[in-house]
Amino acid sequence: MYDIMEEEEFEAVELPDITVELPDIACCFCPQAEFNGKSDSLFFNDGVRRIDFVLVYEDEDMKEIDKNRTFQKRKQRREYFEASLMKMGMELEAARSVSDEKLLFVKVHMPWDVLCTYAEVLHIKLPIQPNDLSTTSSPFNFLSCITRHFYPSEDLIAKETEYFTAPFEKDRLEYFYVKDRDLFFTPSMRSRMAYYILSRAPYEVRGNIKKFGVTKLLDGGVYKAAYPLHDCRFNVRSKEDECPNERYLLYNEWAHPKSFYKMQPLDLIRKYYGEKIGIYFAWLGFYTAMLALAAIVGLGCFIYGYTTQETSTWSKEVCDPLIGGNIVMCPQCDKECTYWRLNSTCESSKVKEKVPYTACGRCIRVSLGIGTVLFWIVLILASVVAIIVYRLAVFFSFSTRLQSDLKELEPFKEYVTAQMATSVTASIISFVVIMVLNILYERVAIWITDFELPRTKTDYENSLTLKMFLFQFVNYYSSCFYIAFAKGKVVGYPGQPVYLLGKYRNEECDPGGCLIELTTQLTVIMGGKAIWNNIQEVLLPWMKNLIFRYCTRVGSEKVIPRWEQDYQLQPIGKLGLFYEYLEMVIQFGFVTLFVASFPLAPVLALVNNLFEIRVDAWKIITQFRRMVPEKAQDIGAWQPILQGVAILAVASNAMIIAFTSDMIPRLVYYWSFSVYPYGEHSSHTMQGYINNTLSVFDIQDFSNKSRPLQTPYWFNNNIEISDTHQDITDNMNTVSTTGM
Repeated sequence: MYDIMEEEEFEAVELPDITVELPDIACCFCPQAEFNGKSDSLFFNDGVRRIDFVLVYEDEDMKEIDKNRTFQKRKQRREYFEASLMKMGMELEAARSVSDEKLLFVKVHMPWDVLCTYAEVLHIKLPIQPNDLSTTSSPFNFLSCITRHFYPSEDLIAKETEYFTAPFEKDRLEYFYVKDRDLFFTPSMRSRMAYYILSRAPYEVRGNIKKFGVTKLLDGGVYKAAYPLHDCRFNVRSKEDECPNERYLLYNEWAHPKSFYKMQPLDLIRKYYGEKIGIYFAWLGFYTAMLALAAIVGLGCFIYGYTTQETSTWSKEVCDPLIGGNIVMCPQCDKECTYWRLNSTCESSKVKEKVPYTACGRCIRVSLGIGTVLFWIVLILASVVAIIVYRLAVFFSFSTRLQSDLKELEPFKEYVTAQMATSVTASIISFVVIMVLNILYERVAIWITDFELPRTKTDYENSLTLKMFLFQFVNYYSSCFYIAFAKGKVVGYPGQPVYLLGKYRNEECDPGGCLIELTTQLTVIMGGKAIWNNIQEVLLPWMKNLIFRYCTRVGSEKVIPRWEQDYQLQPIGKLGLFYEYLEMVIQFGFVTLFVASFPLAPVLALVNNLFEIRVDAWKIITQFRRMVPEKAQDIGAWQPILQGVAILAVASNAMIIAFTSDMIPRLVYYWSFSVYPYGEHSSHTMQGYINNTLSVFDIQDFSNKSRPLQTPYWFNNNIEISDTHQDITDNMNTVSTTGM
């Protein structure tokens, strides 16, 4: 039964009586034992006591350097810490590394009495009796012969027995369903309780000041690693009879590529990794399933638009040499840009949308943190302005040289316009800037949150989540919002354009509209982000593990014990699943905020997430040490953030339809000027819409600053145009503010 234990805050928890006495270093020591040759063993050398946690350190006595004060202090702290653990009831056993004699592994075991004590302290829910309530059968049971192939094999992963549970109480042990003391507490529960003790055991006492916690010892270099054990190798069953082989089962039925079509074994994930990991994968699976409907609609819109692009009335008019070929457009930059025919944008006009038919100290710390976040947000906006300036400068260069440079590439010449080249290069540069700022700000955000000294781990995660999301929201979406709502809106008119910084003429949208550039921006950022994340999540850990194994000269895992095999894997970061959630929330923003301009976004997100689930599973099972289990009741601060993005998405898409797209102008023209009896056409058509969106400009009104220096070879030939288009020979047409 997939119970989710409620997260509680433990303030000033009184440890059991066994922690009252401070340890005497002289009488406490950690015994050492030689490796017994059992590479799959999860027990001490006696084969009875289970290993609940492992600590790793480098023996100072084996180093070929002078024993300075720092190393002596580390040794004293470690001895005091281990003595404290033994006084608190933990049992320790040390073993020297097989591959590196300088490394020592301290195995930690929790006896039954200690387990019962801390299970009560942590309010761990444990079974009272099996669930004997009858369950209602599903009306779709007749499909089980088909659907069972999409679930993990029940022969390998048996269905979990459901129990009635209650918070454990040591004095009422007889009321709990204890069949076997060794199996009553699952390995994940034991590891969680062990970490709770390790996080509170003292390692140094000076007067009234007590220093405690394995985390600080790891940061100070006293220990090199601390982790619970995987129960076996991921691709080979354990030789130990008592091993449940849960890692092996998860790999074969969940993380292996052959199982990509199967549902996730959430009960086993929760049992092996804890509630927090289980909730993440349950949420990710639900989010991916919800993307399916949006992906179908988006793909349908794309296919419909692609298959009907040749029948579009305005596209025909733009591409028609007698209509679009005879409409001459104003230059898009000063002097160096020249006149151009409307039919040169024939291809980009085909991707348009179709017309529808209907405390004081704490305050100082927090204030400093807020100020730093605002400073970085301003820095992002400055980078956006810099990219806008780049767009203006490069567009001027592309307008003068691009067509001449592409003379030999005639098939591609009509697709590569100055606006398109500027948009693509600016999008790539924007993506690089985004990635660099992300790396820099990540360090700043962690430093600020540490400086604020949050009271609990939950407060720490919520504070960091808010900072990182605000930054990444501005970082990822600012350029998209600029293209969607600002670009091409303040450009003036021919003869009197608007200039940025008094020097650069404000850029206009591509003749096909700003939606094309917005789509390009989204494609580059979404695609680049997916590729970069996969490199970080898959390739880098795999290469690090490969290099580590090569450096330690260990060719096979069979020659080393279980605890040393896990040490060769990558450690889980301090923030755990933070970056996984952040990646999905940013993706959710791309899918919802701009879906009106990029209907393929849900399709790309769906495909990415189908891989993401299996990649994340493969990563944590094969490349990383086992995570310390944590309890959780929901996805935390990410829930209100997702709700906020969803609300903003409604307004964002409404504004894209109203102000960025041509949907409303086309509807107005369709119902007011085109449809019979208001227009001269007896059928549903948009004939004449292109000419309706253009206005006439006398080229004699060009200022000396804006007048083009050169004219195309065909410009003077317009004198031969029929009387119907005679005004074009002496006058130039320009695109109206509605775009095309």
